[in-house]
Amino acid sequence: MNIETIQKKSGIVGRSEAIQQVLEMVAQVSPVDISILITGESGTGKEIIAKAIHQNSKRSHQSMITVNCGAIPEGIIESELFGHVKGAYTDARGDRKGYFESADNSTIFLDEIGETPLETQVKLLRVIESGEFIPVGGSKAKKTDVRILAATNKDLAGLVSKGLFRQDLYYRLNTVSIPLPPLNDRLEDISLLVERFALEFTRSNDMPYRGFMPEAIRSMKNFRWKGNIRELKNFVESIIVLEKGERITSQMVEQQLGLKSDEFSKNDALPVITNQPSDSAERELILRQLFLLRQDVEFLKKLASPSQSPIENLPPPLLDRSSGVDSNNLHINEDSEYFIKNSSIGDMTIEDLEKEAIIRTLKFYSNNRRASAKSLGMSERTLYRKINQYGLEKKIKNQ
Repeated sequence: MNIETIQKKSGIVGRSEAIQQVLEMVAQVSPVDISILITGESGTGKEIIAKAIHQNSKRSHQSMITVNCGAIPEGIIESELFGHVKGAYTDARGDRKGYFESADNSTIFLDEIGETPLETQVKLLRVIESGEFIPVGGSKAKKTDVRILAATNKDLAGLVSKGLFRQDLYYRLNTVSIPLPPLNDRLEDISLLVERFALEFTRSNDMPYRGFMPEAIRSMKNFRWKGNIRELKNFVESIIVLEKGERITSQMVEQQLGLKSDEFSKNDALPVITNQPSDSAERELILRQLFLLRQDVEFLKKLASPSQSPIENLPPPLLDRSSGVDSNNLHINEDSEYFIKNSSIGDMTIEDLEKEAIIRTLKFYSNNRRASAKSLGMSERTLYRKINQYGLEKKIKNQ
């Protein structure tokens, strides 16, 4: 089954290696009529994965039934799942179908399965093994043909060891497990997710949308999203409303996020460990400031010239951080507004750029691969794969 087709049908967003692995598993298990356990932190999108599995299964002609086990009070959960007969309790004035009977020939998705009471777990096990259940207050067993998908943000194996979850039920549910990555492990997907959430929200509310600045996305990649995709979605919607449709800048993002030190994974304004002696590092900092000062002088000259537009000719404060600072670094030329010199266009490929970016970023962060991966907007696993793909290990060690 084609992964791109699954993404289009389900609306799953992302190109990161982590989410591609999830999609590959969805493609493999969807046609096979077995129970699936979807695990992951709260807000990682477990329900959308369950829907994708159902949409690409043999039961897709029927609607999937979703049950939030954690939201149903313990006293009525069995009635909700298996139904009841007339007179089963005071308010039972007639027979009522439960979710399992309604999901016959379809799929039932049991979200927050770890919240299910032990007594109810026994009956769930019977449904999985034999397809039979008895409504509350009834005496005759009923049959149902359902595929069970379950999800949890808890450690079910840990609950089993504590006697809070049945081991036999755990093994029956866990025929195949699909672990979902937290958002912080798929940072390269943030820009795509932000664009999707922003467009959906502004279109449905008929609001203007001018987009997010690149530096705003970078600030969001540095934030620790404890609530994962759900938190990101809520943040995108709220900042669009609060900023009244203006183009979102990094200052707006950081103001709304609160700049809490424990929630940001890195801050470029903070000191970093380098492999340079202190006097050398100090000289480099001084030279950097001289370079920036020279740029300011250049800008003021252009501002004073009536024949030139200061906005169009403003040289950005860019300096090659990956090499030593010498006179060449302090030279300002017409290419200074670009990351790539004009003379290089036509002689390079995307692979060349990616290799150079990886090498120079690793050098800048003293070969700290975690920091480098975050700076490049990719997972550590992707960075390791790229290093092997381009054969950079030896070159990096010799830096």
